Amino acid sequence: MAARLPIPLPYLSRPSYVHRTLTPTSCRTFTTTPSRPLAKISIVGRLAAEPELTPTSSGQDVIKYAVGTTSGPRDNQQTSWWKVASFTPEGPQRDRFMGLGKGRECSLLYVEGSCTMNKFHDKEGNPQSAMSIVQRHVEVLDRRNSDGSTGSGEPES
Repeated sequence: MAARLPIPLPYLSRPSYVHRTLTPTSCRTFTTTPSRPLAKISIVGRLAAEPELTPTSSGQDVIKYAVGTTSGPRDNQQTSWWKVASFTPEGPQRDRFMGLGKGRECSLLYVEGSCTMNKFHDKEGNPQSAMSIVQRHVEVLDRRNSDGSTGSGEPES
């Protein structure tokens, strides 16, 4: 039987070279995904205008529409306008969405999407920024019919 050599205690208490080089010095403890310049936004508001269907340069159809939200007390309300793009494929969901009306007599929408801030220079060379919202999910919360009656909507995705 082979004799075991005693291992000195100071050697055991030190981390090995491999352990020291593989241990990260800083880590993001709140998430395991890499950071991206992308944010999620949820909007509840009324459709500002009828949705427009336009083709992209690659031939894919995009639905462009705007949603208006109001905030503040009744005597001093402020309206914010949100431009949204949707790549909903052709089918019954897109047809239902394209049939929605606009304004106060129209549908109340819940829109969930990804947003990014784009920076650019206008014609005069002044720096500008604009938020781009791409719809991920939309739900009609309150659909106004042409006779003024209301009906609840179903998820549109």
